[in-house]
Amino acid sequence: MALRINFNAESTVTHTALLRNERAMNKSLLRISTGQRILSAADDAAGLFISDQLSVVAAALEQGNRNIQTGISALQIAETNVGQIFEKLQTIYTKAQSAANDINDPNARSAIQRDIQNIIDAIQKLGTDTEYNGIKLLDGTFSDKVIHYGARAEQTITVGIESVKANDLGANMVIGGGPLSYAVAASAVAGSSVNNGYTATTGAVVTGTAWRYDTGDQATVAGINVGGQLVFAVDAKAIANGINSSTTLQNLGITARATNSSTATAEWTDIQTSTGQSVTIKFFVGSDSTADITVTVGENSVLTLTDLVTKINTQASANNKNITAKIESGKLVLVTEGETIGLEVSVSAAASYGTVTVNMAQFMGLSAATVNVLANAGTAGASATGSAIRVGKLVIMGVDDFTYNFTGISTASEGLGVAPTGGSTFKNLYSIDVTNNPNAELALDIVKTALQKTDKIRTQIGSVINNLQAIWDGQKASYDNTKEAENIIRNTDFAAEMSNFVTMQIRMQSGVAMLAQANALPQLVLQLLR
Repeated sequence: MALRINFNAESTVTHTALLRNERAMNKSLLRISTGQRILSAADDAAGLFISDQLSVVAAALEQGNRNIQTGISALQIAETNVGQIFEKLQTIYTKAQSAANDINDPNARSAIQRDIQNIIDAIQKLGTDTEYNGIKLLDGTFSDKVIHYGARAEQTITVGIESVKANDLGANMVIGGGPLSYAVAASAVAGSSVNNGYTATTGAVVTGTAWRYDTGDQATVAGINVGGQLVFAVDAKAIANGINSSTTLQNLGITARATNSSTATAEWTDIQTSTGQSVTIKFFVGSDSTADITVTVGENSVLTLTDLVTKINTQASANNKNITAKIESGKLVLVTEGETIGLEVSVSAAASYGTVTVNMAQFMGLSAATVNVLANAGTAGASATGSAIRVGKLVIMGVDDFTYNFTGISTASEGLGVAPTGGSTFKNLYSIDVTNNPNAELALDIVKTALQKTDKIRTQIGSVINNLQAIWDGQKASYDNTKEAENIIRNTDFAAEMSNFVTMQIRMQSGVAMLAQANALPQLVLQLLR
């Protein structure tokens, strides 16, 4: 055993170990007191970098969700007020429906018109004044607004709300010029004559290519063929059906309706025949070229208006045709659901049995009351045939602007009474006039389309809110997971750290004890010096 007193190696080594234990214990103590595992870059350089980047992402996700909440708040204000506008439009619709009832006198309709005008003014104010923090929401200026939701650049969603002001709500419309009535074809043999102002030709419903859907004619709306139900005659109802049955046009918010009503120009005069005389009356409903209703007045017979109405309604019911006949002020009234009404009147008289004259204006509302079919008895087998057609009124309405092509079936001499090609015309809420039935019916079309547009805008706002909420939910989960990942790297695991601290504490205590023992070793030299 060697004993030296100038240098105590054991004490020095023990002191060094004690300093290391002290440093480790102090660091463990700081980790426990701060809750952070990484106190400086020296503790874990890579871990510090990763945790700092995770911290930036987490903070950005949190701010992104705040942006989303701000956007949702603004959109909720917009959606609520659009809902109020929808309710006001619904009120206008029911008032226009009331005004369309002819039981209302002019004063009542004027009162309804004033009520509607006040509601329209309220809609205009809602559309103009609705805002969030000074930003207008419903006047059309809230367009292409960016909500930055993500933690990185370009993680955005663009939102916009169309104007719902009264002058921007309404319907894009194409309105046919009908109902249109024409005497369109006539023929006569020697000894008889036809008076209708048109060149005599053959054909029961139409003459030549007029009022007829022929090869080369067009029936398209917004580029979609809507003439699939057109067979022969131009028919507003068939076109309306083609529009309403198109899924593409439905998705574009384009719908149509057709109406047709004909009141005879002349009052009814009973048709009387003698021996050798006969009259045949045929009605054509819709686009078909085949007669749907046939009424025959044989020789020595009388046809009263009541008899005619009964025969028309009976055959219409039996043949499932949408035509109704009735009597108003001594005149024949024919009504369909928009289908074209065709008429063919044939008269004949055997030789020497007198003249048979039938005024076609007592069947339909023709432009001239002198549209007669006459058969003169001067020639054996004298006969004459005259025809007329009344095309229904077609109304097409859409939420947005659209184009159409009715080449060959459109002008006044063809049927629909609109330009061959063109686009829709916008009618806003301020164009509503319910002071008479036709205008009130048109008001219903305008408000109906305005309701569709308003509902479309409202649902779009709701979809954006749902989208933003879904993004918020996803980002909240991402934020939670990111913070957890940062926590694992940056923060102290107290269970492990307390175990480590206790270990360091024990080492410190044992180190101090051993240092005392090491310092006592040189005293053994005194034993040798005694």
